[in-house]
This record gives sequence, C-alpha cells and structure tokens, in this order.
Amino acid sequence: MARDLSTRLGSLSLRNPLVLASGFIGSDESLLRRAWEAGFGAVTTKSLTPKPRKGYDPPIVVDLGYGYLNAVGLANPGIEYLPRLLSLLPQEAVVILSIAGATPQDFRHCAEVGVENNVDAIELNLSCPHVKGLGMDIVEDVGYSLDIIEEVVSLGRPVYVKLGLTDTYMELVARSLDRGVEGFTVMNTVKGLAIDIESGWPILTNVYGGLSGPAIHPIALRMVHEIYGEYRVPIIGTGGVTGWREAVAMLYAGASAVGIGSYLFNRRVESIGDILKGIQQHMERKGFKDIASMVGYSHHR
Repeated sequence: MARDLSTRLGSLSLRNPLVLASGFIGSDESLLRRAWEAGFGAVTTKSLTPKPRKGYDPPIVVDLGYGYLNAVGLANPGIEYLPRLLSLLPQEAVVILSIAGATPQDFRHCAEVGVENNVDAIELNLSCPHVKGLGMDIVEDVGYSLDIIEEVVSLGRPVYVKLGLTDTYMELVARSLDRGVEGFTVMNTVKGLAIDIESGWPILTNVYGGLSGPAIHPIALRMVHEIYGEYRVPIIGTGGVTGWREAVAMLYAGASAVGIGSYLFNRRVESIGDILKGIQQHMERKGFKDIASMVGYSHHR
C-alpha cells in the first residue's frame, strides 16, 4: 500500500516533505512554477533584498567533485519583483519567501511585501557566508539577529530563521523561539576557498564562497539532530541531500521537511520524483504509516 507523504511543517500543510531550497532557480517565475509542478511540497524563493543586486562577476561556482563552492553575491531582482515571481504559481502552491538585508528595516520592508502578496511563510537569510554586511556577520551577532526577528515576527506570518555554522547557533535558536519564531532552516552553506594550483590564485572572483553538497551533509544532520533534540521545533533540514537516503536521514534527525538545493545543479527538477519514490518505498519496507512517524525517529531509542 502506498504511504501518505503529506506532512506538517509547523503551521503549514505540505503535500510531501520536499522543499525547494532558496538558491539557483528561485528567482525565475517559470522555473519556480516548474518546481511546483515537479512535485515539491513547498517552494522557497531566492533570497530577495530591498533593491536588485547584480552579484559577483564569474566565476561564481566551482564543482569540487564532493560539493560546490559558490559566491553568487546574493544576485536577485529585488523584492518588488515578487508579484511577478509568484504570478505563474497556482493558488494552492505553498510559498516560502526568503529575504535578506543589511538592517532590521530592510528585512521588515521585504517581509511586508511578502505579506501583501500572501506568501505562506518567511525565511530570514541571516547566514550567507560570502556577502559582507548581509550574511554571517549578522547571524554571529545574536542581539542584532533578534532585532531583525522581532521586526518580522510582528507581521504575523510564520518565520523561519536560516542558520549557518556558528558557535552561537544554539543560543540564537533558544532566544529566537522566545521572540516567536516558528522554526528553522538548517543549514546554510559553509565558508570555503578553492585555489587554482596552476595559477596559484583563488578560483572565485570573490575569493571565498559557500560550500554546499555532500561535503556538508554530516554537519547539517548534526545541527538538525541537536536542535530537534533540545527543542522539538519545526525544521527544514537542508544540506547535501543527494537522494532519498539523505532525505530519510534528515527526517530521522528531526527535520519536518527536507530542503533540496545543489542536488538540482546538474539534474532536471523533475528528478525529485526519484527521491519521493525512494522515501515511499522506505516507508513501506520499514512499516511507517506517515511522515510524522519518521520525524525525530533517531531520538526515540
């Protein structure tokens, strides 16, 4: 018997646990629609800022074989593009708006546009590792992060904080829950470097970039496991999910949903059907009736 893949992510109802992560295809309306039609349970926009950003000059991505290093520079069309970005999605699509900025007011403005356009939830990108003033230097300042969170939570939409690998992320989790955050996206890319050994120069124009893909999966899994183990909160587990096995591991660790990002770098978006099929077959083999019974399973021993 086919298992029910529908699930709850906090206050949101998803048709399945796969969420398009913020990134490569979230700033084009036709690709966003294609992702929804391919079967995602929710889609996340690329991080939008108050004004359009050109981003960095190429090269902006390096294929390392075990993951990707990217420094796109938060290139995006700006928050005012949101109505067009959502224009091809059906009404039933579950949309998470990812936003970034330099000040609490930037985040509030972007979130207000999201509320006006009826997005289902707002993701605060506080942890981009390669853009000065818009990334890790924010999330590493817990007090400043809380100022941003308070501005956006007050608008009444579910808020998810996208966490990076810092020494303070558990403190931020605890204190942001006190401010009304619904859950967390875990995790962002990890700051890294690639060097061309022939020239001796860094490959990326920006020098440093964010590492994604299989290399960070054990780290993301550990962070999800720690946060869920301590707080039992809704989590979108993101980082190095390259197939159904990693997706199941994220659910077991405590993720209510699983973000899919760099998996799509060299695959058609429709290939997520393979992940969904693998999850369903695993459920049948192990006797799980629903996704909810899998979430946090590793904590039940």
